[in-house]
Amino acid sequence: MKKIKIIETAFRDAHQSLLATRMRTRDMLPIAEELDKVGFFSLEAWGGATFDTCIRYLNEDPWERLVELKDIVKKTPLQMLLRGQNLVGYKHYPDDVVRKFVEKSYENGIDVFRIFDALNDIRNMEMSIKVAKEQNAHVQGTISYTISPFHTIEKYVEFAKELENLECDSLTIKDMAGLISPHDTYELITTLKEETDLMINLHCHCTSGMSPISYYAACQAGVDLLDTAISPLSWGASQPPTESIVAALNNTPYDTGLDLKLLTHIKKYFEEIRKKYSSLIDPIAEKVDTDVLIYQIPGGMLSNFVSQLKQQNALDKYEEVLEEVPKVRQELGYPPLVTPTSQIVGIMAVMNVLSGERYKNVSKEVKEYIKGYYGRPPAPIDKEIAKKVIGDEKPITVRPADLLEPEFEKYKEEGEKLGIIKKEEDILTYALYPSIAPKFLRGEVEEESLKPPEKAIPQEEPSGLPTEYSVDVDGEIFDVKVLPVGYMEIEAKSNKAGNGSVIGSVISTMQGMILKLKVHKGDNIKGGDVVAVLEAMKMENDIYAPQSGVVGDVFIEEGDTVNAGDTLMVIK
Repeated sequence: MKKIKIIETAFRDAHQSLLATRMRTRDMLPIAEELDKVGFFSLEAWGGATFDTCIRYLNEDPWERLVELKDIVKKTPLQMLLRGQNLVGYKHYPDDVVRKFVEKSYENGIDVFRIFDALNDIRNMEMSIKVAKEQNAHVQGTISYTISPFHTIEKYVEFAKELENLECDSLTIKDMAGLISPHDTYELITTLKEETDLMINLHCHCTSGMSPISYYAACQAGVDLLDTAISPLSWGASQPPTESIVAALNNTPYDTGLDLKLLTHIKKYFEEIRKKYSSLIDPIAEKVDTDVLIYQIPGGMLSNFVSQLKQQNALDKYEEVLEEVPKVRQELGYPPLVTPTSQIVGIMAVMNVLSGERYKNVSKEVKEYIKGYYGRPPAPIDKEIAKKVIGDEKPITVRPADLLEPEFEKYKEEGEKLGIIKKEEDILTYALYPSIAPKFLRGEVEEESLKPPEKAIPQEEPSGLPTEYSVDVDGEIFDVKVLPVGYMEIEAKSNKAGNGSVIGSVISTMQGMILKLKVHKGDNIKGGDVVAVLEAMKMENDIYAPQSGVVGDVFIEEGDTVNAGDTLMVIK
């Protein structure tokens, strides 16, 4: 009789998938002891987007969250999701930063490292696997699962053998979009069990609705571990419900041995948590969406599209963006859609649709992806697209991290000069997120509210007349802007981005944060010069001068948040 072990995702992937990763540590700690009693293989509680969200929105130290959980959870291993050379960020970090981050993660309480690379490029996983093994941690090598003419069982088995050669303790099939069918689940796991000696873990999201059936097929094929989420945080873009899977396997050869009564008690706690965070649940992320089988877009990415298009006042373009994603994915060599490639492909699709011309506006990350700085794509990149984006430049062929200089000491020195380093972990926080970490480490981040505004809040133009409102319609909040009619120009607000149509105005094409300001008042510039870099949708986007001339008034500073249509500066 083969007992199936369960990995509970409530503290990481479940709320990342349904609640925009916004669950606070203070809502985890009261139930942590009960979760520790269940007998899970591990509790996934860290990594993924939790690190970014803690410092960007919640004003919480992710390192402290880990320590506080470890103080309570004594029996069950704590697990994290690590993006290989990307760690918990969106780009590759040098080996010295990777080493220090893995060592500190283990030291602060991580027992199980689930390590993946978005392109399944083994070179991007070797360093983090090696360091995690040195700590005697359990290492789960991970296959980023997707469907394409280039993703075959043979290729997956070949990759699994490479992970086994790196001495991984187990293997995860990470099906982030819920694409794996019961038939393919059985075939893949049966073959992996025959060809490797690794424990096999299946991680699925319920976006397509097939996952619970695929889980049973996985049991029949000999799977060892399944990822589930306690029921109030399950289904949709999250994992299958823990209690349902436990009940379904009860009295079968795959019985988990877990206590349904204890799980019911835990469920009641999370029902209240779900109510508390209900304003953050996007209906799209909650429901089964069989379109994923056509567009192959993970649920979390769907809810991001809705949020991004709302910010850009372009929600009417949603269907168009969905249709654009598979085209971009094919042209970029069929990358699996998981962070950071989901952002790279996703923002390219959004930009193609919003600008009305494909590959006209290209983020820095898309250029670097095509140049090979993220690793080897699964299939060749479309030659015409590559030429349009990077010209005659040749992509690199070495391991991307081999080109990176060590950075840990540099960030340590910089952070100490800024007075933001109180412990060694702060250096890592700064090294991973140099644009947003200083604000957090100085204590300047305000905790985001869980509740939307309860009534219309007018924002006034200099004339004293309110022009922007948040309007509540049947519980849904809409941002409405009332524009005056008949004016050719509107004077830009001083000290911050204004709204206007002055000739020579540099207009923000999307909502985001000013990451870098490249010019100052009085500078001579040419049309097409980069004047600022905007971080939007976790990607960096260059903003270009519309004409040659002299920089006049500049209405922004680095760190400012701007909206689509805001005037950033004027070129005279």
